[in-house]
Amino acid sequence: MSDRIEIREGETGVVRVFDVDLDAQEAKVFNRRNGTWPLQEALGAEVLDPHYVDLMQVEDLEGVGLSQYLEQGMGVSSHDLEDAHVLIEGLSGTVLVIGSGAFGRQAQTLQVRAPLRLVATFNEDKPPVQFDPLPAGGAQSAPAPEKKKPSDAAMSGRVAMVALLVIFALTALVIWVAS
Repeated sequence: MSDRIEIREGETGVVRVFDVDLDAQEAKVFNRRNGTWPLQEALGAEVLDPHYVDLMQVEDLEGVGLSQYLEQGMGVSSHDLEDAHVLIEGLSGTVLVIGSGAFGRQAQTLQVRAPLRLVATFNEDKPPVQFDPLPAGGAQSAPAPEKKKPSDAAMSGRVAMVALLVIFALTALVIWVAS
């Protein structure tokens, strides 16, 4: 059986949880990237960034639990987790958690097949963007800085440069008249 999952171009903030029908040892081989990547093939993904892919044993989350991992580690809202609490807490063994960054913001159609089974899809909890007004006077332009008076050393250098140019011009004139 194969599930189809449509990934939109530019997708962000989506977290997908899969049940993986493999034991811990088989899961290590399944996640090994050595020319091919069995996990990517089972997802049917064209692009898959391993930095956004977590294949783990639920038992390794002892003391935290998968729900807390999703909420605190992946940014899933507690409200969404309440709705899927029974599904999430009922998982054991190997699970796969994929953030939407894994798909490189590219549109693709996943053809999910065994040993993967999609359990839930969540959206990250993002607070709405607020634009607070700037503090009073913060947007006013600063007065233009006053131009500094050249130092005595700078003026001496300029005078010396003019004198050298005059000497060069006189020398060139003398040579031209002499020839």
